[in-house]
Order: sequence, then structure tokens, then C-alpha cells
Amino acid sequence: MDLRDKVAIVTGGASGLGLATVRNLHQKGVKIVIFDINEDKAKEVVEELGENVHFSYVNVADENSVKAGIEQTEQQFGALHICVNCAGIAPPQKTIGKKGVHPLENFKRVIDINLIGTFNVIRLAAELISKNESLTEDGEKGCIVNTASVAAFDGQMGQAAYGASKAGVAGMTLPIARDLSEFGIRINTVAPGLFHTPMAAGLPEKIVDKLGSMVEFPKRLGKPEEYATLVQFLIENNYINGEVIRLDGGIRMAPR
Repeated sequence: MDLRDKVAIVTGGASGLGLATVRNLHQKGVKIVIFDINEDKAKEVVEELGENVHFSYVNVADENSVKAGIEQTEQQFGALHICVNCAGIAPPQKTIGKKGVHPLENFKRVIDINLIGTFNVIRLAAELISKNESLTEDGEKGCIVNTASVAAFDGQMGQAAYGASKAGVAGMTLPIARDLSEFGIRINTVAPGLFHTPMAAGLPEKIVDKLGSMVEFPKRLGKPEEYATLVQFLIENNYINGEVIRLDGGIRMAPR
């Protein structure tokens, strides 16, 4: 797919991996609507990038909120071609800890945002994407890229909820690719490892270095720009579909 003048939604686009994706796609000529609940940071991004970047206050787990964001995107730019799902949370909590058992409502919240929220955006974005004319000789109308995590495959202690939510994102990728094939829509998922995100930015340098030493090569945390360039590749390469790709420097997480 040629990126120039296409329209994209990026959930969680005000920070971290989502922000890197917004900046990269904007540089390639994509018109973008950021879906986020951090209004202040999102407005800073819009001010930074200027023309063709807009913000919609969207809670991905709320059906009406996402519908409103999709409608705003169509009103603003007239179409939708790309959807990148980066919104998510990762609160650690053991199944049984010092304060007792894992509260069920906390587990449900992580699933609601990371898994159900991702599917909520996928289904509504795909509906709008399906209205496009074909963009390529293969009949492609658009594509979707999700964000899982290596925790989907080797989650650590305290990651039962997070690992389950991201395993769900990985597990639904192929079935959704099959569902959307008749509409000319591709979908893939990136499973990042340890990355320099706002969460990592608050850690002491010694801790960051220790985390980086766990990576096979290169021995460092990933850069958000490296995630963004993989997303770009998945959008541009029309033959990649239904895949879950680890982006982790070869790390396999230890139990803790």
C-alpha cells in the first residue's frame, strides 16, 4: 500500500509506541486521528505535527466512544485506510500476593482495555475500511496492525492478566484475517519485547541496563521508532497477513 494521503487511526497515539507510530506515518504523508484518553498529551502531539493530525477523545473499551471516534475520522478525512492499535495497560499483580488474591475486577479491567478494547476498535474500523475502493491490483482496501507483547508467550510473575490479554490479541489475529479477507482487509500483530516507553523512562538507569542485558542482541531496550518502522513495513507489504511477529531482540523472558 502506498502511504501517501492515506488516513489512519492510532489508538494510544499520544505516547510511547503509539506516538512513534504517529510521527512516522505523518512523515510518510498519512493523515492521522489519534484515539486516546490523555487529552493534554494528545493536543501537544497535534500542535507539534500540525496539519493532518487530529485528536479524538476515545475510550477503546467503550462502544459508543469508539463509534464517535470513527464517525469523527470519516467526517474529518472522508475515509479510513489504516488502523494501528497501541492502547493498553500493564498493571502487575500476582495471582496470590502479600495482600491476598488477585482482585477479579482488576483482571477484568486489563482484559477489557487490552483485548476487548482492541477488538472493539478493529470491528468498527474494519467496517469503515470495507467501504473503500480497492487500493491495489490485489483488491486491498486497507489494513490493521495490533500490538500484543512477548508476555503473550512467556509472561512473567504478576502478568497473568496482561499475558492473558495479549495472548488473546495474538490468538484472534488469524481468525480475524480470515473474516476480513473477503473485504480486502489485512491484519497483523506485533509482539514487542522490552522497549523504551514512558514506563521505562521512570526507572533508574541501572534497572534499564539490567533489563537491556537480558536481550540476546542488541543488548538494549527497543526504540519506539523500531516498532514504528515495523508497523510501516506491515502496512506497505501487501503479502503479510494474519501474522504475529515478535520484535524483541531475541529475548525470552525469565519468570521474574
